[in-house]
Amino acid sequence: MNNKIEIIKEDITNLEVDAIVNAANNMLMGGGGVDGIIHQKAGKELSEACKKLNGCATGEAKITKGYNLKAKYIIHTVAPKWYDLNEKNKEELLRKCYINSFKLAKENNLKRIAFPCLGAGIYCVPISVSAKISIEESLKNADNFDKIILVCYKESDYIYYKKYYNDLKLNEKVTKRP
Repeated sequence: MNNKIEIIKEDITNLEVDAIVNAANNMLMGGGGVDGIIHQKAGKELSEACKKLNGCATGEAKITKGYNLKAKYIIHTVAPKWYDLNEKNKEELLRKCYINSFKLAKENNLKRIAFPCLGAGIYCVPISVSAKISIEESLKNADNFDKIILVCYKESDYIYYKKYYNDLKLNEKVTKRP
């Protein structure tokens, strides 16, 4: 397992990293949960920059400066709404959030990136799906980054993420036995 991946319980807006990922809405204009907190703490310059991006499709990602945050950049991505019966391929769309966020980070030569539990708040992505996809995609991308931080705000999410990650490490050790 990779020691470049860290799972923490923290407010993502407090992290001093190259980029934090924002669980944004399609309009990129600040909403509830982590998105609203990021917009509030980053300041009005973030809203002005987001207006120029013309929104963001579900699964896609866009980048802005971090403004008043400790993070240099904010990568905005839109998770699928798990409760939306018209939205198809939800797991694939959530995976694309990570793929496209990592791609933007690489294109901008960012080495330390932090993700919240994308979609696990008001978009109702089950924490089991959130943890699985975020950890799998982080493992696939770990060689391209100095540090990938998976940030849980709620204690229950943190416990689930740690357990899932530790179970993966245990399974890897078992399968590598002679």
